[in-house]
Amino acid sequence: MDEALLTAYRSSTYLVCVDTAQWSPIRIDESLPDALQTLVGENPWGFVTAWNPRSKPHTNDANTAAQQQLLATLQASAGVVALYPGVGIGSTGWYEPGLFVVGLEPATLDARCTTHGQNAYVHGRGHAPAALRMLCTGPGNGK
Repeated sequence: MDEALLTAYRSSTYLVCVDTAQWSPIRIDESLPDALQTLVGENPWGFVTAWNPRSKPHTNDANTAAQQQLLATLQASAGVVALYPGVGIGSTGWYEPGLFVVGLEPATLDARCTTHGQNAYVHGRGHAPAALRMLCTGPGNGK
């Protein structure tokens, strides 16, 4: 993965819609805000998406269909404690819908994200700082 894409992931803000009036930000290398820590407890969590596989633009229809498949798969996954909508927003203006899922271990999230062609996702456990989990590091996996 090229440095520009890695920097874009790391500098993005990942917002979770906790309720109709409250959005809580996740930033890599920072602890979760109180509202999300309350939801997470000591569980593993991830902020995932199915949009734009391999960080290459896809049509809205293709992205929406993939995101609906990911949502259905997560809803059917044993161990899910909570699932909230979200959006990732880049410092250069890009954005894409995401899902904040509580209760699935990284190996399970790795499989779900790999199925949808994702290079990486944001994850953590309990109150530990958010981390970027890389799934693809080979050549050609960037924009």
